[in-house]
Amino acid sequence: MAEAFSTYRAMQVRAAEAPLLAAGEPLMRRAAAALASVVRDELTDAASSRVLVLVGGGDNGGDALFAAAELASVTEVRLLLLSDRFHEEGLATAIAAGAARVELPEARDAASGYDVLIDGMVGIGSSASSALRGTAREAVELLLPAVRAGRPRVVAVDVPSGLNPDTGEADDTVLPAAVTVTFGAVKAGLASGRGPSLCGRIVLVELGLERGLADEVPAGEASVDRVVRG
Repeated sequence: MAEAFSTYRAMQVRAAEAPLLAAGEPLMRRAAAALASVVRDELTDAASSRVLVLVGGGDNGGDALFAAAELASVTEVRLLLLSDRFHEEGLATAIAAGAARVELPEARDAASGYDVLIDGMVGIGSSASSALRGTAREAVELLLPAVRAGRPRVVAVDVPSGLNPDTGEADDTVLPAAVTVTFGAVKAGLASGRGPSLCGRIVLVELGLERGLADEVPAGEASVDRVVRG
């Protein structure tokens, strides 16, 4: 049963994460494990399924790569890198686990053959300007027809890439998610503007930010479909 949770702005979430990161908490690995678990639940038959991971250059890309490493043991995983910079340890871990890289033309041509697409391009670092640019924008434009036709289903990492995490503003170059797996706290943009129409079901991964957010004023409220422990 869905439950109401407070939403927070990106700045508030980053401030709540800071003490945990300073203490050496492996938040990325914990988030990635929870993400992989949610994606597995989206696969009807993991042994015969295919997963495409869109990898950006920020922390969301790292989350997606470490999740890809866990998924590669149970299903076919392909990685589409959309930035010149990426989480090197995450990529090495995913490749060692059996994931393989693809280029954009191949991903576009085979898009409808994937069961799930993990959107790990851009996260809450996009709050200044939500619109996708460059190769990430090109990839979304090329993959949108297959997604809108119903296959693959999109699992967004933290927020759908291109959606402003604070306001919910977005243009039309966003992959509409079936599920958004949001980390630590529900981002305000998932419940405002175009957020509700683009994020699908919200799964909240608890990472222990409650103490850091206790004195913060929530931005609003959102309906959360499921809560998992990261």
